[in-house]
Amino acid sequence: MPLARMSARALRERSPADLVAHLTEQYRLLLLQDPSSSERGAWKNSLPALAEVLCDAGLDEVEVLIEQKLPLTSLRADAVLAGSHPETGLPSYVIVELKQWSEARLVPDSEDLCLVPKIGNHAALHPVAQVRRYCDYLQDFTNLLNDCQEGVTGVAYLHNAEDLDVDQLFRLPDAKAQLFTKTTRGELIRYLQTRLSSLNGALEADALLESPIAPGRQLMRAASYEITHGGKFLLIDEQQVAASLVKRAASAARRADQKEVIVVSGGPGSGKSLIALNLMNHFSMHGRPVVHATGSRSFTTTLRHVVGEKNSKLPKLFRYFFDFTAAEQNGLDVLICDEAHRIRRHSGKESAPDTFRPGRSQVEELIDAARVPVFLLDEHQVVRPGEMGSVKTIDQAAHARGCIVRHVNLNDQFRCGGSRAYENWVLRLLGLEPGGPVPWQPDKNFELLVADTPQEMETHLRFQQEAGYTARMTAGFCWRWSSPRSDGSLVDDVVIGNWRRPWNLKSERSVGGVPASSLWATEPGGIGQIGCIYTAQGFEYAWNGTILGPDLVWRDNGWRARKAASRDGSLKDAEPEEFELLARNSYKVLLTRGLAGTVLYSTDPETHAMLRGLVPGRVTQ
Repeated sequence: MPLARMSARALRERSPADLVAHLTEQYRLLLLQDPSSSERGAWKNSLPALAEVLCDAGLDEVEVLIEQKLPLTSLRADAVLAGSHPETGLPSYVIVELKQWSEARLVPDSEDLCLVPKIGNHAALHPVAQVRRYCDYLQDFTNLLNDCQEGVTGVAYLHNAEDLDVDQLFRLPDAKAQLFTKTTRGELIRYLQTRLSSLNGALEADALLESPIAPGRQLMRAASYEITHGGKFLLIDEQQVAASLVKRAASAARRADQKEVIVVSGGPGSGKSLIALNLMNHFSMHGRPVVHATGSRSFTTTLRHVVGEKNSKLPKLFRYFFDFTAAEQNGLDVLICDEAHRIRRHSGKESAPDTFRPGRSQVEELIDAARVPVFLLDEHQVVRPGEMGSVKTIDQAAHARGCIVRHVNLNDQFRCGGSRAYENWVLRLLGLEPGGPVPWQPDKNFELLVADTPQEMETHLRFQQEAGYTARMTAGFCWRWSSPRSDGSLVDDVVIGNWRRPWNLKSERSVGGVPASSLWATEPGGIGQIGCIYTAQGFEYAWNGTILGPDLVWRDNGWRARKAASRDGSLKDAEPEEFELLARNSYKVLLTRGLAGTVLYSTDPETHAMLRGLVPGRVTQ
């Protein structure tokens, strides 16, 4: 879905002020927030430059899809040009990345990273690499284009730059995406004339927007090869920036006097673990010592389970944060710390006296263990007392050791299941971002529903599971968690009226078809049990049902945390203010596990009424 669509002629005739006002209004409706000043500036300055090029090329009737959303992400291409090929007459699409850069140069020892003075010399992805990935992504997930390799190309247009001021950027050749500047404007016109005819492109635009969204056959074959042999994950935008920064730092690490620490921040669905697996493949294939570590038993166990089916030696590469207390200084080339918000103050027990604790904090141990430590985290997922994983904590420890720290923020581009609006809605609902709760506006990319009973929720989720989607139920930790009975059956601990269901297994051994605790989110048998924060965190599934328990209720236009209603033993010593923040973070995690949709239910009538007032969608039997 684009923010707007119109012919090239209509785009040229629209005043910049009117265009920006229209796009701003659409942005607010779709994303529940205002566009940044830089986005508005780009619309005002870059879109008219594109319109002039198209009209000068005689392509007045080509359809322009402005800020076209890429399937299953919250990323948007600046423009997609839709029309017919001048020779074959077949549908033809050109993805356009518009940059206001007036100068740029390559990052030393890198092919796909740029330094741009205008944006503060932060590393940015090369625009050709960026638009090429957009082309591949659009083809991979759009049925119309799955088998049409010649139907999509890309251009990066630096309309304020002269060739001499960006000459290093021409060192990245690509047959599918090309770079043009103000100097080569005429060449851009001639190139577009080879890709698009002068005929009206409305039908081709309709076909693209109406095409079913699903992974194509070629992508599935690539995925199969990736799992079996290890290939290349398709990373886009800041995901690729993060991976390239790590690869560059690792290449320079053995000759550099200073260590580099890479910190990648991102919410659920932003691709942090995708980056981690990309790096694991890259360094393993090149024989560089690399280890993946987390603070989550469920997450690490699942990774070990998946890779262990292919090679029994691979699980050894997936470790825990506390494994590095006695690690050799810089013994690894790269240490990838996934779910780094789970980092604790110390690797020893928190209750141990200071005299029995190691001299370094856990984050210091992790930094010391590798030439290039990489931290991937979401600060809103701190859910236990003692978890210290934050950008500030990592920065302080790294700077104290004389390290260079480089940051990549995925939050501005990647959101839960492609719905940035839903992520923003949850943050405001729980008071983790200012502004207070707001009504949910229906979004074609994400479905949000309220169930009036837990039975309704379960029925809907089982229907989704039977339709081929993964679906799970989660709840706040407000009920006791029993071990299985002697006959292996689970105890129905979660009781709401006449409805009773068990938590997922406590143990790591499957019982009677019920998956082990760490595999609850990924094994098919997990639909019958309810997951809590400790089994759901780090995982995603298509459909998610979340039960808000009596530990967090809505009263007098605000949330009230009730520590007495919690059965989470790890929170028993938390102060009231800390408990409330951890409770909100826990529900933020639970509410953002679903990629396609979420169903809400609260055991508290007043809280449930508040949710019903915000969410128009209802579960229907």
